[in-house]
Amino acid sequence: MRRRATKLDKIRWVIVYSTDFVNMLSLFGYYDLYARWQGGVPWPLVVVGVVLLLVFNVLATRPHRVAMRGGRRPTAIVAVTGVIILVMFVAAFMWAIPAWLGMLGPFVRRRTIVILSVLSIVLFNLYVALLGVPIWGTLLVQSVFTGMGVGGVLTNLWLWRVAKEAYEGQEAQARLAVSEERLRFARDLNALLGQSLTDIAARTEGASRTLPADPAAAAGEMFAVRDLARRSLREVRSVVQSYRAVDLDEMLASVRAVLEAADVRCTVRAETGSLSPETRTLLATVVREGATNVLKHSTAGRCTITIEDGVLEMSNDGVSGPPGEHAPNGLAGLAQRVRAVGGTLEAAPTHEGSYLLRAAVPA
Repeated sequence: MRRRATKLDKIRWVIVYSTDFVNMLSLFGYYDLYARWQGGVPWPLVVVGVVLLLVFNVLATRPHRVAMRGGRRPTAIVAVTGVIILVMFVAAFMWAIPAWLGMLGPFVRRRTIVILSVLSIVLFNLYVALLGVPIWGTLLVQSVFTGMGVGGVLTNLWLWRVAKEAYEGQEAQARLAVSEERLRFARDLNALLGQSLTDIAARTEGASRTLPADPAAAAGEMFAVRDLARRSLREVRSVVQSYRAVDLDEMLASVRAVLEAADVRCTVRAETGSLSPETRTLLATVVREGATNVLKHSTAGRCTITIEDGVLEMSNDGVSGPPGEHAPNGLAGLAQRVRAVGGTLEAAPTHEGSYLLRAAVPA
């Protein structure tokens, strides 16, 4: 199943396709070639111009896409299109120059592209003036097109960097939250077990010293060690159970926010007030796993979550075809936990074309 496009992917597509408009500035060149043919330029020269401009247009779409993916500068494409630009320069043909400068934008310094833009305008218009052609119209049009092309590319590159930094910042924040939670759990265990293990070690050492002289007192110490170990085990289990407990209402709100942030319209109808703490924790775990599957393994546009009398139904419209085997650590593992408390868990496509995850547990 194909990977669902992220928001960053969509932003990249918008920037790439909008940058293609810079290349479209050179399309005015086809009308210029037609006008030259009408003005008496031999048709073979016009055909050569059309072919060169067409090759340029095709090649000019690649560098921007390479830049968005973070690839290396496409030197061969830049060189080939540069040769085409030189040929057109000799023919006093300016329409592809702004697009070529826009191609260079992602791979050179901003100061360099500005200098090259100014030089292209000055040199081209000096050349046209030497040919005896009035330059004011050419100067104005080339300046406007060069500003639009180079400025548009530089603006899009800036927007891409901002969007990418924001996206990476969100991922870093999520990883940081997970790390902080793990550190909190580690501190709790260290505080709990540190003192208990210290007491156990001290009592065991005391019993070993007492054993030769007073076996009965040593036995009493060991019984005390046994009780201390059992109490520590209960405390550890309590901490772990508290750590694993998940609030169902918070999970529903979090899942809804995450799905809607991923452009999945989410509707939640849940009656959770009468559910026991164990049931709430178990259903929250199922909701979390279901949301993960929607994001990773579907192309859903809508998701509906309902909870009534201990029955959770989570459906989405992004999965079709027969279901595959569930991963042991995913829904299959959850199904075992649900069955252990006397419930059922099913996940399969429906006849209506949606995918339904249903978990029924004692309320």
